Amino acid sequence: MYINDVNLSPLVVGEPSESYQSGATLNRWVEVLVDCPGSTGLFTYRLPAQLEIKPGDILSVPFGAQQLGAIAIRLLAQPNVDLPPEKIREVEDIVSVGFFPSAYWELLNRVAAYYYTPLIQVIRVALPPGLLGRSQRRIRLVGGRGAGGSGYLLGSADPLAFLTPTARQVWELLQGQPAGDYSFVYLQQKVKSAYRGIRELLRFGLVESYLEPPRLTRPKLQKAVTLTGTIDEDLTTRQREILEVLRRHGGELWQNELLQTCNASSSILKTLAQKGYIVVEEREVLRTEQGPALVGDGAKSLTTDQASALATIQTLDGFAHVLLHGVTGSGKTEVYLQAIAPLLNQGKSALVLVPEIGLTPQLTDRFRARFGNKVSVYHSALSDGERYDTWRQMLTGEPQVVIGTRSAVFAPLPNLGLIILDEEHDSSFKQDSPIPTYHARTVAQWRAELENCPLVLGSATPSLESWVSVRRQGAGGRGQGAGGRGQEAGQGAEGEFITPNSCTDAINRVSTLNSSLSTQHGLNPSYPLTALSTHYLSLPERINSRPLPPVEIVDMRQELQQGNRSIFSRSLQTALQELQERKQQGILFIHRRGHSTFVSCRSCGYVLECPHCDVSLAYHHTEEKAPELLRCHYCNYARSHPKFCPDCSSPYLKFFGSGTQRVTQELARQFPELRLIRFDSDTTRNKGSHRTLLTQFANGEADLLVGTQMLTKGLDLPQVTLVGVVAADGLLNLSDYRASERAFQTLTQVAGRAGRGEDPGRVIVQTYTTEHQVIAAVRSHDYQSFSEAELEQRQALNYPPYGRLILLRLSSLDPIQVQNTAQIIATALSTEEEFEILGPAPASILRVANRYRWQILIKFAPDALPQLPDWEEVRSLCPSSVSLTIDVDPINIM
Repeated sequence: MYINDVNLSPLVVGEPSESYQSGATLNRWVEVLVDCPGSTGLFTYRLPAQLEIKPGDILSVPFGAQQLGAIAIRLLAQPNVDLPPEKIREVEDIVSVGFFPSAYWELLNRVAAYYYTPLIQVIRVALPPGLLGRSQRRIRLVGGRGAGGSGYLLGSADPLAFLTPTARQVWELLQGQPAGDYSFVYLQQKVKSAYRGIRELLRFGLVESYLEPPRLTRPKLQKAVTLTGTIDEDLTTRQREILEVLRRHGGELWQNELLQTCNASSSILKTLAQKGYIVVEEREVLRTEQGPALVGDGAKSLTTDQASALATIQTLDGFAHVLLHGVTGSGKTEVYLQAIAPLLNQGKSALVLVPEIGLTPQLTDRFRARFGNKVSVYHSALSDGERYDTWRQMLTGEPQVVIGTRSAVFAPLPNLGLIILDEEHDSSFKQDSPIPTYHARTVAQWRAELENCPLVLGSATPSLESWVSVRRQGAGGRGQGAGGRGQEAGQGAEGEFITPNSCTDAINRVSTLNSSLSTQHGLNPSYPLTALSTHYLSLPERINSRPLPPVEIVDMRQELQQGNRSIFSRSLQTALQELQERKQQGILFIHRRGHSTFVSCRSCGYVLECPHCDVSLAYHHTEEKAPELLRCHYCNYARSHPKFCPDCSSPYLKFFGSGTQRVTQELARQFPELRLIRFDSDTTRNKGSHRTLLTQFANGEADLLVGTQMLTKGLDLPQVTLVGVVAADGLLNLSDYRASERAFQTLTQVAGRAGRGEDPGRVIVQTYTTEHQVIAAVRSHDYQSFSEAELEQRQALNYPPYGRLILLRLSSLDPIQVQNTAQIIATALSTEEEFEILGPAPASILRVANRYRWQILIKFAPDALPQLPDWEEVRSLCPSSVSLTIDVDPINIM
């Protein structure tokens, strides 16, 4: 039952070690937070006698007609007096015990408050899939396919003749399924007004409705055979052989392995178990990602700058914020490794966050070579079982290193000694959807504060938010540089200060949230202000004083004037030819995947577009003689390439633009001897494909790696001497205030892949806008001049990091309704004079997956926080058919 008057501010999980007794009366009731959309507050349940439940346990509870996941919040000696005891239902089961310590719970509360998200939604992100299970309603044919049901219906010549068209559609769907069984949700998606047809079929007795229990992730169990007695004379020859095999393997083997080795059946093991020679029992098998066997690796000697940075990190005691600004190839990873090593010896753990799954194989291998089986990975590409078992291994408290993508910021490591964000500038650390729209960097700062440990942000091209915090400490605060180089970046002496975009500033801003938010989430969003110890550490040179590769800018306008119509400039063609002759390796970066950006009719100009999104279809070439395929990169819709224009029936359809597929085709035509590997999201869909392709390239099985953004993120390939950027303009000309920053970061990062080994590197960037400030800065590897020019523009427009943004995203299947709703909300917000309202306006791509999208941007200065809107009132302005997402500090506003 729901308790309306329970006080939820602040919401705290009781410590499991506490005693929950009132005199001699045991607590037999529990208040839980239920994983159900639309439900807020706490619900009371009775504790079954056989279950020992403590606060923080994850439970399965009945809720209405279904079973849902829930979090035990606190135990009660007596239920609320307003609740009739007979209406209080019992807890179904315990899913996981002993979770949510107080600091971790506070972290989840902060995320919920700051990003305006129901607390249970944050918990769902923090937990591995399958812990908060949910039952679902299913419909199946009675007695199997075509059996049972109304006699007069099934006895007629055509039983479907008596059914309405809707009921007939549902019936035919069920008949077409081997088990005659579908979920109610699936049937609703496939048949319009399916509930009416289902109700009709239920009335005639042709189908039945039932509730499927939640499919919860459980530990994987496997039978193991253990040798217990000596081999006596009363055994058959065959039995002796099996026991001898078991003895030679140390007296213990998995049952399936033993049976396969001996080519035996389980009955013979049953006989041996009855005689007492063996014991067969179920044991848990940990499902964790298995990497290749690696040779152990020791600590490397450090440069002066590395040693200075490491010394600073190792002297930090407690919460501190460190920006490690090192050029590409300067050895940031080695600093990470040597900073973590003493922590493991002290019984502490470390959390290393990377922006992309594609980065984890190479980084994981390097960490495992140093720390062995103390390293585990945690990201969405793992199976549900692997994520569940890895998550449970973290709870043991053993010193370990967890490497993962943004969701790993919630990894439940009990004794955390260090958090590292590698490539901290990357936009992949920000979640756009679903809610909460959190940034892993912000959450990591909160977590470092709560765990009282240092946070290290590493990058060759720091985000402007991080860079401004360093510059401001030089103007009015104090911090530390590495090796005396901090002064070059406006750096002062060591000390403490409060950064404008720091965790503490975020906490200050959260404190102004209105009371309705506190009621919704069950928490008090006011947090104490904590001063940050902030340090700027610089690694300005590459390892062994290797030079940064020279960057050659090629003006493609001149190439065209001089008669070169190829997608490769003459300079890049020459470099590729030399690459082949010298037996060296290279990387070719293309902004887009696929073959061609769009397909257009040369007769009438018609462009083939996605029927569900307002974007053109990209051509994807699969293999020789295979059907030509057009695909939408937003909703994944696909269709075959037509022979004639759908508008004018002209046969003259042409492919425009260049994706990775077209570039590889052109390379194969011009350089047939060049061995290629394409590295993009099309070729890395399967599990383990990132590792496979990079291993092939590292082993010299290809001369050229052709790919998209994935190539720019931290790959360390010492044998690469050439990097080519086919079309830099695709990064520059985007309607986003962050376009220049992203373009500079991407081009600088991809250029940094060259010349990391003994041979010098070379970078060739092809562009039609050589005069662009980003191109000029990339040419000279000049981060500081670029950042100064970009920040000057941001400050003039009051954009981050000098201003704050909140983006309201609205979407609906109805284009008129979502436009009207956006206008209503913007009108309601415009009564406030303390912030600027931009919009409403259609999103840059109005329609995606048949949903029409509008946006409202709220802009204000962070140093004078206005009275923010009552978000519950704003949500109440949205009809049920319109979805509203509140994106705090958005990275992508397109």
